[in-house]
Amino acid sequence: PVFIHRVDGHMGLANSVALKMAGIDKDTPEVEGGKIERNRKGEPTGILKDNAMSLLTNIIPPPSQTQLSEAIKAAMAYVSAQGVTSVHHMAGMQIKGFMQAFEDMRASGHQITRIYVYAPLSEWQTIAEKVSKKGRGDHWLQIGGLKGFMDGSLGSHTALFHKPFADKPHESGLMINDYDSMLHWVTQAHKAKLQVTAHAIGSKAIDLILNIYDSVLQRNPATDHRFRVEHAQHIAAKDIERFAKLNVIASMQPYHLIDDGRWAEQVLGKERLNTSYVFNSLLKTNAKLVFGSDWFVAPATPLEGIYAAVTRRTLDDKHPEGWVPQEKISVEQALRAYTATPAYASFEENDKGTIEKGQLADFVILSDDLFKIEPKDIRHVKVLHTYVGGKKVYSAQ
Repeated sequence: PVFIHRVDGHMGLANSVALKMAGIDKDTPEVEGGKIERNRKGEPTGILKDNAMSLLTNIIPPPSQTQLSEAIKAAMAYVSAQGVTSVHHMAGMQIKGFMQAFEDMRASGHQITRIYVYAPLSEWQTIAEKVSKKGRGDHWLQIGGLKGFMDGSLGSHTALFHKPFADKPHESGLMINDYDSMLHWVTQAHKAKLQVTAHAIGSKAIDLILNIYDSVLQRNPATDHRFRVEHAQHIAAKDIERFAKLNVIASMQPYHLIDDGRWAEQVLGKERLNTSYVFNSLLKTNAKLVFGSDWFVAPATPLEGIYAAVTRRTLDDKHPEGWVPQEKISVEQALRAYTATPAYASFEENDKGTIEKGQLADFVILSDDLFKIEPKDIRHVKVLHTYVGGKKVYSAQ
């Protein structure tokens, strides 16, 4: 049996043996928020999208605690070499296993990367009880909040848009969780004083989650909720200013734009490109802009992310002046989106995110000064040393 995830995690390919083991055949009904691709005879082709993947992934044995621990050690070593000192970990349904592995790592003293964990939004009650009994954690390991899903991804044609895809005029994406469920979960999580973020890539998905946040805040006002939208890649023009108005954080990944920019026009058409990855437009409205990697979907390499945000030169180098160039931002703005603002996004701006007296001694030494070199050369800058809590955790030498 073989099942291979697409890099974005929103689509997978199963061979016939795996389909048979999962009981997926021509009589299997469609899954809400997902899609089983079928041939002309109605038989599954092996391609499963979003929630339909659960039909198969539910029968795959979960990784052991040893496997999880080894994976975490390898991940910390990798991100440290990329100059990363803290991560916001978006845990899936294996939250219990991961939390146990994280807690074991913390207790053993082997943790070298600070971790701020988001659990599945549907698990809000369990997380609320855990936080109530044991607290949120410390500077090394915290349960920060909850993450839900509105839609899928652009590459899988499951991101939810107001209008159909240019290359698939009969499709406009999928809504992974229905509006009422998301509204209920966000409402309850907010009442429990837990932070919420939601994956939303397409314009309609972003519109809907902003509507949910707006509705929840009108009924239960809070000035420091720090709601987030994860990805926020293709925002309808009317919704750009709503981020600042609602004080919602736009948590985005610059590497995606120089990757997607090679092929996005054939999926979206030209018109929608103008509101894709609108870093500059968001900052002009005074919205909070946070950058990350979405690793493993994209590499956990902040320097490449800064290069992407500043130059917007696609990976194929076919846009030397930048893909949607009016959305370029400065080195300082990009650097802040990788440091100070993410600290704010995890309620830790008084502890880290800047280098000053009283802050945690987390810092990186680079081979070059990002403010003095040409923007196009940023991607060639090397991480020489990474320090966390004043301790060197990586050295290139």
